[in-house]
Amino acid sequence: MIAYVTVGADDIAGAKRFYAAFLPALGYGLTEGAEGLSYVLPVEAGLKPVLPDFYVKPTYDGKPASAGNGAMVAFEASNQRQVRSLHAAALKAGGTNEGAPGFRVAYGPNFYVGYLRDPQGNKIALFSSDPSEAGRDG
Repeated sequence: MIAYVTVGADDIAGAKRFYAAFLPALGYGLTEGAEGLSYVLPVEAGLKPVLPDFYVKPTYDGKPASAGNGAMVAFEASNQRQVRSLHAAALKAGGTNEGAPGFRVAYGPNFYVGYLRDPQGNKIALFSSDPSEAGRDG
């Protein structure tokens, strides 16, 4: 099980605008500190945390942050409509489009996804694969 994902950012304020455009709608709460941004899902008292956490941090070595070639973080939305609305909100918040929301031939008939880059260049996917929604073949 993945416990957490961290991406680097040189501009924490810009990263905060971008991630605030969609992570709260997916249930993530934000804790901010000198070490950067920590997005976590809520935990009921006495229960184990829901994973993974998502962190946006300045680099540890002080060198400029860079996006990994081939690296991507995907967040699951509730439905196709939410994918579209969160993708649009993230674009307005400083992201760049890497693939408009829609079905992809290479994936299953219900995999609906939109791709973005955050202000630092990290690739992000927002997807839904709810079999109760109309698929690309239906």
